Amino acid sequence: MTAELTRGQNHPLPGARLEIRVSAGTTIVAGATLGDENGEVHGVEWVAHPGTPTLPGLEVSRQAAAEHRLAVDLEAVPDVVHRVSVLLALPVGGAGPARFGAVAAPFVAVTGLDGGEVASYTITGLEAESAVVALELYRRQGAWKVRAVGQGYAGGLAELLTDQNLPQAHQLAGSIQEAVAGGLARSVPAPPAPGARTADGDRSWTAAAPAHGPDHGAAAPHGTTGPVPPASPYDPQGGSDPHTPGAPGQHGARQPYPGGPGGSGTAGQPSEPDGSGPIDYSHPRRRNAAPPPPPPSAPPPTPGQPTRPVAGDATGWSMEERLYNQVWGMFEDLARTTAAYRSAVDFADSRMEKELDQVLSDPRNRIGGQGDAARGAARARHAQLVSQAQEVLDRDVAQLAAEAEVVEPALPAACASWDSPVWHTYRVPMEIPMALRLGDLHLPESPRISIPLLARLPLERGLWIDSGRSTSLDGSFTDSHEVRRLGLETAVAHAARLLAVHPAGEFTVHVIDPAGSGTRGLAPLVHSGVLAAPPALGAAGAADVLTRLTQRVDLVQMALRGGAPDALPPGLDTSQQLLVVNDFPHGFDDRAVNQLRYLADEGPAVGVHLMMVADREESAGYGPLLDPLWRSLLRLTPVADDHLADPWVGHAWTYEPPLVPPGSQVLQQVLAQVAEARRSCQR
Repeated sequence: MTAELTRGQNHPLPGARLEIRVSAGTTIVAGATLGDENGEVHGVEWVAHPGTPTLPGLEVSRQAAAEHRLAVDLEAVPDVVHRVSVLLALPVGGAGPARFGAVAAPFVAVTGLDGGEVASYTITGLEAESAVVALELYRRQGAWKVRAVGQGYAGGLAELLTDQNLPQAHQLAGSIQEAVAGGLARSVPAPPAPGARTADGDRSWTAAAPAHGPDHGAAAPHGTTGPVPPASPYDPQGGSDPHTPGAPGQHGARQPYPGGPGGSGTAGQPSEPDGSGPIDYSHPRRRNAAPPPPPPSAPPPTPGQPTRPVAGDATGWSMEERLYNQVWGMFEDLARTTAAYRSAVDFADSRMEKELDQVLSDPRNRIGGQGDAARGAARARHAQLVSQAQEVLDRDVAQLAAEAEVVEPALPAACASWDSPVWHTYRVPMEIPMALRLGDLHLPESPRISIPLLARLPLERGLWIDSGRSTSLDGSFTDSHEVRRLGLETAVAHAARLLAVHPAGEFTVHVIDPAGSGTRGLAPLVHSGVLAAPPALGAAGAADVLTRLTQRVDLVQMALRGGAPDALPPGLDTSQQLLVVNDFPHGFDDRAVNQLRYLADEGPAVGVHLMMVADREESAGYGPLLDPLWRSLLRLTPVADDHLADPWVGHAWTYEPPLVPPGSQVLQQVLAQVAEARRSCQR
């Protein structure tokens, strides 16, 4: 089970021998430092870099590249070492960009020897920084964990190493850049097979990577999300993570359409202010996945016409995975083409302003026909540039809209909207799906295209349905009571979908409603009989549910850490657990709040997930105590809102919650089947 980390989050490591994989949108230098209990680096011999790539228990790449694999053996590092920090830096003096803000967000993943991904992190929010501490492996009470750091340094490697108290920071930073300067023009060979010798004679002991689809993010959207990915903004996460392979702008076996992302469009081509050229908005995680599937059975395109879209044309081992990757590919493509359009319009605006300033700088042009002609010519050139950019955007959006028309009907129930026909033929599944739909995303330039916001299962982050006061996108105010009602209705729809996509008996839902204010909204769950018990009321009821779930987390953690996952107490419910909390913080004392935070932090790793329907302002009385809780949850809204951003270019995506159509009985019909399957398992 992969953990998609956000900045500051940590995750336990299952073993000592690991591989750290780095993907970036440009050539970078990768290295690592060894630190003591205080994180201090005592000398240059504690730094692994291209000039000195090997230290005890650690080996890094010998040259700069867009992708890196770092080998780590935590059992071989000296006992005095308590921290291994992974460093990324842009080469100095090359033809590439001078800041991380000009390229796609770097992606870092920790994998085991079998290639299975343990944890991943997409480093977002970088701007002027040219060096960054991506993540760190640290020793805590005899066990190792990984933490997502993402600390950037505008002063480059010298400033980064100085921050780690290395006395020779500036000299070492210079020698590292000198060591990679000679290798920038060399091509990077493909990663060697497990056990094969590399060109320099070293043996690679790390297994090859398995196929990974995009993870959410995505807040992404997540989001990543994934979001996207993917991820997901979702991560949507991933987060991918949103992330399939192929050349920039292509996802998997998809063909780039003319002028579209990855195609030959010209919008957005003006160089960035720092001279680094057009930004490649493709997400690096979309470059490592399964082999491409057989060519889809679609008629060949007419010469000169865009490729006819086909559902499932991305890479993946199954149709479900191919559709999942295709959705996040569409998400990324829409982000890229919109970014190109906005860049072209900004360029046209700045060019017109410059031309008008030049005209007005000459007093002779401020009045008379000559000045009017110059101003008219500047505005005409501006209109022409904007028109060209709009033409390319319209073409790209039309192709994506055609793709959405064939992908949406092909989505399985877990990823389909509530009005999809697949729900009318619903049957309780036998296997857990890859992902779950959390809503839809679209951009103001293309409102007719909605991209499903998909999150990988099991959920790595809890959900926060914001029931606070809301202002709709058109500026109208939404009544607070109406938002609360919609918030609980949205939470019920999410909980029902989670129940519906899991096999019978493998997902359990608990509800805490201290004030009993959600009786009407919770009726579909209560009346269908899918809940483990009636909603807990009052402070005593909330304390009872929280105590039982925290004890379950403790027991499973102890069993896993002791290497005896089968030694759990008889009768312990080992299914995935979801706790729905309504109207927080009413009915919660300090002890209950701490238990809630514990479940949010430690629960997802052992199958306990949290969904809160809450107004953050109402919990302001707790002060900063609850800030980590809100940050650990993926915020969703019960009304349309533009609070989610993708991890690549930072677009503000409009999020639409996945509400059941008014008057539809699909929710009741699905829950009735889930309840019947649950009763059959208990007989």
